Amino acid sequence: MRKSEKKKQVTKRDRYLKIRVTEEELEAFKRKFKNSGMRTFSGFVRAMIFEGYIVHFNEEELREIYRLVANISNNINQIIVHVSRDDNSFDSDFAEIKEKMNRIWQPLNFFQAKVLQLKH
Repeated sequence: MRKSEKKKQVTKRDRYLKIRVTEEELEAFKRKFKNSGMRTFSGFVRAMIFEGYIVHFNEEELREIYRLVANISNNINQIIVHVSRDDNSFDSDFAEIKEKMNRIWQPLNFFQAKVLQLKH
């Protein structure tokens, strides 16, 4: 058997896999396929099965984390406003604190956006 014949045997797809989905689920599959840039729907589904992943998260916990970070950020801003009224000597410290808060917000916002993408 030649090498090219052997390769054809390995990649021959002669089995069918059937699944039932709702109309909404099918539309979601089609949207994700369209955005994937892949050439075939079956190739896309195979890639999702073999290379995809399942993410389980608690939306309430994510909301709570977001709420706590927002509270911390608001508290810091209130402290800055209160101290800045009487004393501007801490401006560089406040700038550093704001930068560090931004470093917390950026990955949190990125994560939240990714979670929303996974849901749709």
